[in-house]
Amino acid sequence: MKGTTIRVQALCAAYNGPDVIKNITLEAGPGDFLCIVGPNGSGKSTLLRAIARLIPCRGSVTVDGRDTGALKRGELAKKIALLGQASQFYFPYTVYETAALGRYAYGKGFLPGLGKEDREIIDKTLRRLELDSLADIPITMLSGGQLQRVFLARTLVQNPAIILLDEPTNHLDLKYQVELLRYLGNWAGEAGGIVIAVLHDLNLARSFAGRIILLDGGEMKAAGTAADVLQSPALEAAYGMDISAFMRSTLKRWESLPVNAARS
Repeated sequence: MKGTTIRVQALCAAYNGPDVIKNITLEAGPGDFLCIVGPNGSGKSTLLRAIARLIPCRGSVTVDGRDTGALKRGELAKKIALLGQASQFYFPYTVYETAALGRYAYGKGFLPGLGKEDREIIDKTLRRLELDSLADIPITMLSGGQLQRVFLARTLVQNPAIILLDEPTNHLDLKYQVELLRYLGNWAGEAGGIVIAVLHDLNLARSFAGRIILLDGGEMKAAGTAADVLQSPALEAAYGMDISAFMRSTLKRWESLPVNAARS
């Protein structure tokens, strides 16, 4: 995984009609946390699905110089994993069984069992995410925050070089949103992996992303550091409002609150 790079060049994708994303080009390397922002319908989720080769696309996506379009699904799963929103529709697998699904790409033969290495990876991941005590609990009994941690465990045991996040913090309490993104940022830094995240919350994007890409109408309107993109005139044009002014006024309201004496 160390030294992994991904290059997306002139990527276009459609759903039986006009292109939803148009000529998107981006690059990311070891430890990068890249965030994709933009208004509803701007093509953010479509871009992730195209990168993951879940929908037909034109252009190229290469990982470490290899065109992902030429990889078999099992090979691709070892390179790229997609973590989306916690689904409301799922089978009553246990936490352990759900996490173990991430090892499917490493099995051999039809319906392969788990080997010693697989179990060691699963056990280690559940411990790191503080899910080991819940291993035998059906996921239907979990809270939204716990469930998303289980899906994160499934993603991590897949041992990918690149994790794509499709609005993974929706419907989560702020505490779990921050914990999830902080963990993934640490994972990227420690493992030399790459995180590419679609986020609606610009505050979270500002807090965690090293670089940001702004989409609007399926096109890349701005790209660069978080500070540069969030101050770009393209942001106001995309959202149809002065985002910066709104955020600053909100910050002033927070600053006007008295400091909690217990923390001072």
